[in-house]
Amino acid sequence: MATPADVPGDDARKAATGEKATGVRDVKSAARTVELLELLAARQNRPARLRELSEALGMPRSSCYALLRTLVKYGWVRTDASGTMYGIGIRALLAGTTYLDTDPYVRLAKPALDALGERLDETFHFGRLAGGDVVYLVTRASSQYLRPHSRVGRRLPAYSTALGKALLAELDGPELDEHLPEQLTPLTEHTFTDRAALLRDLAEVRERGYAIDRQENSLGLHCFSLPLRYASPAADAISCSVPLARLTPAREAEIVGAMRAARDTIEQGAVSIGLVGSGGM
Repeated sequence: MATPADVPGDDARKAATGEKATGVRDVKSAARTVELLELLAARQNRPARLRELSEALGMPRSSCYALLRTLVKYGWVRTDASGTMYGIGIRALLAGTTYLDTDPYVRLAKPALDALGERLDETFHFGRLAGGDVVYLVTRASSQYLRPHSRVGRRLPAYSTALGKALLAELDGPELDEHLPEQLTPLTEHTFTDRAALLRDLAEVRERGYAIDRQENSLGLHCFSLPLRYASPAADAISCSVPLARLTPAREAEIVGAMRAARDTIEQGAVSIGLVGSGGM
């Protein structure tokens, strides 16, 4: 049986995913390093100049430059030939790959999503709640359409995705508040921007048993998601993205039914190898 440090939902997971931790004081230099790497990662393919980074972080330019040069030396940050533009480095990729390779829940989810993809030929995801966002850890793409932003490592606001809403619906009160920003910024015209309306939608998720993203994250797509309850509260979920052009009530029922069976398989797999935490399922 897994120890509390092994399962999502505990203090170790909170520290890894950016949620609030208690009783630990930040080390300023380490915090600055993390903030800088996260800022560069969030820019994706848009390199930044020293001035942009120092201003965004509220850091003296000389301190920011020294930190950047250290991170460049060790491969966490890359720079162009002129040495004036900075982006995330290859060491970040290697660290992220190690995370995926060693996460036991990812290993359980991959074959289940592959089986769903083979059967239904839609795009399926496995994601994890990280603060106010959901991070995509596994993607099994449909052969019928390609989504350029459907990739491992993608981070999106939890309130705008089926994956995120499936996990937010598992929370209530202060726990839920910790994962919601003060302002709900729209990604599309269908994104919930009113907190009361979002809370009503989460109540419907609990009653229905699965979450629905109705073009709230991407126009032309509906998504369906179920939480994985091998930890309490659930931190992981699976989802399916379907173009509206071929979505019917019968197809929705078929997809959700298949996903429920896949969830059972994943959760039973977690039980069989001792990965269920106290209070889970």
